[in-house]
Amino acid sequence: MNIFTGVESSELFGGQVPPPVQRLIDSARSGTPDEAGAALWTAVLTFPRCLPPYYLLYKFHASRGEMDAAHEVARKALAAAALQAHLAADWRAVQPGDADFSTPGPARFWLFTLKALAFINVRRGERAAALALVVKLRALDPADRIGFGVVEALLAQS
Repeated sequence: MNIFTGVESSELFGGQVPPPVQRLIDSARSGTPDEAGAALWTAVLTFPRCLPPYYLLYKFHASRGEMDAAHEVARKALAAAALQAHLAADWRAVQPGDADFSTPGPARFWLFTLKALAFINVRRGERAAALALVVKLRALDPADRIGFGVVEALLAQS
């Protein structure tokens, strides 16, 4: 998936981004790292219901080794997606029948972000937090369609 270009983004997020958000994403893609970060933060803060910029922003910070910032953005993304998917604000309260996590849209994005949060916690050295997230992912996605097995493998190595 190339969220910067929008290719296949609908598979995860359930649709294209509004033109003003796409312009900010394009700006992030063509700018310096500082400009990219500023453009993505602008997108998240200006369009808080638009989910793709959250993904880009937590990936941006994670790729730079800024795990605390990535964690902050992933938590914001989880909250925004939970609100849109009508899920509990506390991820621990979400149950398998609360949403259809297999179809594109906010619930699937929420599940994907839960996986990202687990990965970020591994990278932050917060093994117990990552493990708790993986346990929840296993309950919500027993077939592992979202790919949490990668995080599980990282936990097994440490």
